Amino acid sequence: MDKTTERLVDYAMEARHEALSAETRHECKRRLVDTYACAMGAYDDSVCRIAREIAEQYSGKSGASVWGSGIKTVPEMAAFANGVMVRFMDISDTYQGKGRGHPSDVISGILAIGEAVHADGPSVINAITVAYDVYCSFEDAIDINSKGWDHAVYGVVAGALGAGKVLGLSCEQMAHAVALAVAPNMALIVSRHGDLSNWKGCAGANASRNSVFAAMLAHRGLTGPGAAFEGKGGLWEALGGGFAWPLPDPNAPRMITRTHLKSLPICYHGQSAVLAAFELRRRVPIDDIGEIEVDTYGVAIQMMAGDPNRWAPTTHETADHSLPYVVSRALLDGKIESASFTHERLTDPTVLKMMRKVKVRESRALSERYPQGAPARLTVRLNSGEELVHEIEHPLGHAGNPMNDAQLEEKFRRMFGAVGRSDRCEQALRVLWNFDKAADVSLDVFEPLAAVHR
Repeated sequence: MDKTTERLVDYAMEARHEALSAETRHECKRRLVDTYACAMGAYDDSVCRIAREIAEQYSGKSGASVWGSGIKTVPEMAAFANGVMVRFMDISDTYQGKGRGHPSDVISGILAIGEAVHADGPSVINAITVAYDVYCSFEDAIDINSKGWDHAVYGVVAGALGAGKVLGLSCEQMAHAVALAVAPNMALIVSRHGDLSNWKGCAGANASRNSVFAAMLAHRGLTGPGAAFEGKGGLWEALGGGFAWPLPDPNAPRMITRTHLKSLPICYHGQSAVLAAFELRRRVPIDDIGEIEVDTYGVAIQMMAGDPNRWAPTTHETADHSLPYVVSRALLDGKIESASFTHERLTDPTVLKMMRKVKVRESRALSERYPQGAPARLTVRLNSGEELVHEIEHPLGHAGNPMNDAQLEEKFRRMFGAVGRSDRCEQALRVLWNFDKAADVSLDVFEPLAAVHR
């Protein structure tokens, strides 16, 4: 194995649940609560139904649950179907380094393999924290988006190490799992440009599926390239050269504690602007708005206003990544939810008129405060000439302005309400908060969760 693979494998192999701080363990359980909430909120969408229908066609001796459905399928297809549900509404967690991505993409795969092999809760929590460390440190090391690759690449590497940890792979097997994740799975950034398709919410789930498959292959003895990172034709060559990739200090708070939750089902880079719009809406007469100015950081503009499609979105996937649309919708409705992105809402003449009043500008000062913050300043200018301004540095859920447990549970109840009764929601919450006490996650977590939906 090459040096990079060796460092990753050593890091994963040495990680122990007993070494995790109480904060890290609790934050991992919070990500489990949040991830399941995201999946339930998207359950009835047509894209999620497609993923479940495909998963239902597969079965195996070691099965894993498709959440909320009663379906048991092979682990890699459970990883995909559940991962699609997690990502579809764009309300799952995020991490912002040199790169950008959604580290909870790894969770559906690690949970699927954990259920299939009857792992205990602490082992799964340990594997998730390892995968988050790898994912987030990879983001801190390099912006692969600028090289033409999608953030799913972060996920497939991290997920393979997490899945391999649950499977109990040897050092040699873990190295092959990483190679089998990297070599076949370089996802293109085209998924994030132009008119965004259904695949936008599926790419991370596909990485999770492929990471599980890579670990399963390595477990059976299948080998991958020996120098997947540093060899000729390896990942470093694909990215234009090698780079420093320091891994976290295992004795410090783990990187999962520095990831951000979302309160709104939109691209992370629009959260502050929309929350500012909610605040100003209480203070302005909507019919008197003359101009709307959004000042924010460069990455937010690149992601949410830098493409003509963001100014005339025609799909849910494009609209939830459109600053003009989500700010206009927030001012008009005082809320953003899944129903904000139907065809009827996208073509509503009222919102199209409001969008024509929006201007988006990069502020150098705000760009300098990213990624430590996610700042946006909203200025609403009335027809009378009066200006109202509101600025937000850390949106709710940011590590600098975290949701408390009560707020996270409120999000869970809101998302779960799409598929279940309120009393059953409380049962699901109890199961997830006690994840670390499970002697067998198949029996102690997934069977009770399946019962919640019957």
